[in-house]
Amino acid sequence: MSAKSHVHATDDAALIASARRVILTEAGALHALAPRVDAAFAAACRIILGARGRVVLSGMGKSGHIARKIAATLASTGTPAFFVHPGEASHGDLGMITASDVVLTLSYSGETEELLTIMPLLQRQGIPLLAMTGKPHSTLARQANVHMDVSVPSEACPLGLAPTASTTAALALGDALAIALLEARGFTAEDFAYSHPAGSLGRRLLLRIEDVMHRDAAVPAVRAEASLNEALTEMSRKGLGMTAVIDEQRRLLGVFTDGDLRRALDNRDVDLRSTPLAQLMTHSPRTIAPQRLAGEAAQLMETHKIQGLLVIEGERLVGAVTFLDLLRAKVV
Repeated sequence: MSAKSHVHATDDAALIASARRVILTEAGALHALAPRVDAAFAAACRIILGARGRVVLSGMGKSGHIARKIAATLASTGTPAFFVHPGEASHGDLGMITASDVVLTLSYSGETEELLTIMPLLQRQGIPLLAMTGKPHSTLARQANVHMDVSVPSEACPLGLAPTASTTAALALGDALAIALLEARGFTAEDFAYSHPAGSLGRRLLLRIEDVMHRDAAVPAVRAEASLNEALTEMSRKGLGMTAVIDEQRRLLGVFTDGDLRRALDNRDVDLRSTPLAQLMTHSPRTIAPQRLAGEAAQLMETHKIQGLLVIEGERLVGAVTFLDLLRAKVV
């Protein structure tokens, strides 16, 4: 009989109620988990922090999928980790695990045969064994050096068969482990970027202003005694919507932007032909140093509703960067 023939007619309200029941059941499982994070969790963290090798995650079925995700999260947050399938481990992949490593196994029942098969071999090498199970008195829990209890009151599946709340609890404890280790190691945003170089996240955290800024002759700049016409000519020629105002040592005195021009045009008391540029410019412009992250420039522009920044080293003008430059570099 096809799966379609088993579908029961139901209304939207029933579907929504089912979804909410699942979410509340899993939320309840996490609420019950938090008080059980105890000295065993801290001991697991200390074993991992003291290891010279990597954390090897292993699990079967749905627990295996969660183990893969935890391994990925650990690896991206400063704790080298990878997943080994327990079935494949018995057929050669056990050689991927060294005496310097730590093994973390996931099994809700704590009786997964494939894991129990490799446990004695790992113990023989003196490899520290950590376990997450929902059965504190299971074989796996008893054989592990440290056991973390991820038991749940009930699964979200109405049949009590599909791992749902239990896998959510294991995933959450894995995330907790990764973040506790991250904080213990003093892992920074820049460290995170080195394992995420692709995409906007990596570019925001790795690209520096000096990598994307306009420099040398491409930087619009005029002297304070320049006329408004000269400033507009410089702005048009360089196409950045602004020009720096500098002295003879290229020290920054101010900036004249498209916005300053509009404000001057709206002010009937300003004679554009005779008013010195120094009276029309912004005297304390937002600036940034060339060594700062490009992501910081994006944040500054968004916060202050501006389209560009002048780049200074000390007091000297060395470059300019615009929001369009950050867009082109895929920082934003």
